[in-house]
Amino acid sequence: QGQLVESGGGLVQPGGSLRLSCTASGDTFKISTMSWHRQAPGKERELVAYITSGPSTYYDTSVKGRFTISRDDAESTMYLQMNSLKPEDTAVYYCKQITAGSFNTYWGKGTLVTVAQ
Repeated sequence: QGQLVESGGGLVQPGGSLRLSCTASGDTFKISTMSWHRQAPGKERELVAYITSGPSTYYDTSVKGRFTISRDDAESTMYLQMNSLKPEDTAVYYCKQITAGSFNTYWGKGTLVTVAQ
């Protein structure tokens, strides 16, 4: 319960695309709000996007129109499709789960995304 595993990070050129995945253990995924956060070198961790169980979505202005968050409750997996990547998107990307009712919070260990020539 509460284990999150991210995957899909890597090195990509500016303008390229990546899809991140976050798979959760346990049986609370479908009632959880899931989110992606990122932390660039020397900066604080910031919210990128979230998706509720509704689902409804939110995006930070820096990624709106370029990133798409989605979820597959049957697979207990959340995705982040990242298009038109920029060097400033370089960061470690973390997924976070907040379960409804208990508000238990879990974090993944992160996956590194590097956008460079």
